Amino acid sequence: MDVCLPSEQQPAHLQEGPSPPDSQIEVDEEALHTDGSSGPPGDSNKIEPSLQSLLKFVPANYASYTQEYYLFAGKKIVIQESIESYGAVVWPGATALCQYLEEHTEELNLQDAKILEIGAGPGLVSIVASILGAQVTATDMPDVLGNLQYNLLKNTLGRTAHLPEVKELVWGESLEQNFPKSTFYYDYVLASDVVYHHYFLDKLLATMVYLCQPGTVLLWANKFRFSTDYEFLDKFKQVFDTTLLAEFPESSIKLFKGMLKWD
Repeated sequence: MDVCLPSEQQPAHLQEGPSPPDSQIEVDEEALHTDGSSGPPGDSNKIEPSLQSLLKFVPANYASYTQEYYLFAGKKIVIQESIESYGAVVWPGATALCQYLEEHTEELNLQDAKILEIGAGPGLVSIVASILGAQVTATDMPDVLGNLQYNLLKNTLGRTAHLPEVKELVWGESLEQNFPKSTFYYDYVLASDVVYHHYFLDKLLATMVYLCQPGTVLLWANKFRFSTDYEFLDKFKQVFDTTLLAEFPESSIKLFKGMLKWD
């Protein structure tokens, strides 16, 4: 039976794009930069030495970054975002998925669970999963990885049992080469707002199928905006045993659990 969270449990940050100033959480300046600055991660002079040595990817040189604040699992999280890229913004499905992970941590048995996030963007979901004890691999397109890694390190270094890993993942490309099934097994595959008006939906579904092995649970949260979103859902249900875990009618967000069908 499908289970839906009641409306009063809807995430506080379910909005299109970054949170407005009146919903931001106060964060100490110290939590942002040790030198008190709040510049973009692309400026190496603004990045603490402890982070600089760990950064393997160069953050995109966007004209402007903003800092958005979130509170999950009792931790204040600060995310560097830029409206110049879809992949540098926290979208509504991500906050819905974060809330679900937070409220069902024990049920999901996230402690030490191996998790891969598809389309991690600025990294909020991966950060929350890491804080909740999971071993996380955050993936996205090459141009997104710099800001993603910066946010992950900024919010998990010294705060989590497992430091999350960042890997490039172009949907449908070089999957066996970069994620061989003999080596990589994930308890959970996470995805939020990866379905919208783009031309790679078939490759996205193929990637979801590839990454799921027997026992892998796929958790997918999405704001349903277009008819193509529902068409993707129909195809998704053809290959995954699908359960609706939560629904937020006011924001058109649905959260699904998928288990790959095996012949």
